[in-house]
Amino acid sequence: MTRIHVSRGGILIQVQDAANLAVARRDFLTYLASLELDGQVETCQEGLDLRFHLPSNLTQAWAPDFDTSRLSEHLHLDPVARIGDLEREILVAMLLGPVAFVFPSAAEAMSAIHIRRNIVQAARRTALDFHTTEAERPEDYWTYVEDKGFTILPGRSLIEGLVKATQPDVSGQLYAFSCYRATEYVILLGLAQELAARNPALLHRLQLQWESRPIMSGQFHDVFLHEYGAMETPLPPKYYVPGDRLWFRNPDERSADVTGYEGSWVFYLGDGLFSNFWKRDQPFSLTTKCLEIYHWRHGVYVDEHGEPQMDEGLVEARVRASLNDPADKAYILQRMLRLRDPKGIYQEGGCIDTSREYPRCIHPATADIRLPERPVGRWEKFLRLLRTRTRLKLAICVSLPLLAPSHHAAAAHSLSEEIREVCHVEQFVRVETDLAAYLGIHSR
Repeated sequence: MTRIHVSRGGILIQVQDAANLAVARRDFLTYLASLELDGQVETCQEGLDLRFHLPSNLTQAWAPDFDTSRLSEHLHLDPVARIGDLEREILVAMLLGPVAFVFPSAAEAMSAIHIRRNIVQAARRTALDFHTTEAERPEDYWTYVEDKGFTILPGRSLIEGLVKATQPDVSGQLYAFSCYRATEYVILLGLAQELAARNPALLHRLQLQWESRPIMSGQFHDVFLHEYGAMETPLPPKYYVPGDRLWFRNPDERSADVTGYEGSWVFYLGDGLFSNFWKRDQPFSLTTKCLEIYHWRHGVYVDEHGEPQMDEGLVEARVRASLNDPADKAYILQRMLRLRDPKGIYQEGGCIDTSREYPRCIHPATADIRLPERPVGRWEKFLRLLRTRTRLKLAICVSLPLLAPSHHAAAAHSLSEEIREVCHVEQFVRVETDLAAYLGIHSR
């Protein structure tokens, strides 16, 4: 489906037919009512599109100039103590947004909110040992493989392994991470937790992926994330949705040469706060994050090997001094709260990025996460293909005709996911088409 027009903001649900339109309207209005927001939200039908958004007067009252940092205060929410309040803040921030969040169903929109909730909760619990050249993981869940990175041990739960690697309350230990890799683990955990309830087949494929070759860095971004906002169409500097992954750029060229200090990857936690994986009990406000990055220029030094390093103690002292000096703080903020310069340029830009990131769709019929093909040995492939074909024949001949029609699609999807792992694309399409024809499942 390529029908996307996002000239206005809010949540835009785009469906294929009138029946799905009615379902989407009913399900999302029910969800809004469960969070006591149905009375504040406007609904607009545009063909087969449904747009849910806040009226302009509420947007301006709750988030003037799209500044979402005080949403919890305006709505009297406690997103730390109450999960429902966290979901409300996420949902309201999306409903008043300057750009549309586009989903193919109400179910995907609700799962997107749940994934953001999971990310925020995981980010709050995450505490790590910051390191740019070393890394470690719990040995009872992870092993390091040259040219692949850390893989999950076969038979060990990916969800449990991610929790143990990032949450010292569970593991009793801090593990060494870079901030970028840490954000990948938190996102993956948030996705996996929702997949467990909504798409176990895709969760199983994630498990196999991390047992063989984890997805990292640029590929992780491409496979799992949508990016909204751009250098040409920047987001408002203070617009953040809880669960956003974002980057604060270091606008000082000299200190940006220190490995790990080119910028800072964080999550927006809501309530005006950003994640701090190194001191999780001291999350950043926008002010303290700007001050920290600004004072990196004062903490840089060259060690005895001629390598640039960062004196974190000096940076912290400078931040405290600036917080106690209103004039100095105001000067730094007017400099840092500007949008960043383009890559490779260090001129008049600040530390604020023009875009944010959030996970892709995950439901069986509408998921847009495309995992790379796993290499499978010829003998293993033959055995697995033989097994899946046998299961398919048995299911068609014995089991599936006995199922109620409403169960056909779910059973077929489970089989097709297994076949997908061992067949070439052409084989898979042929088998899936034959199976769908037998079951009377029509492609949408």
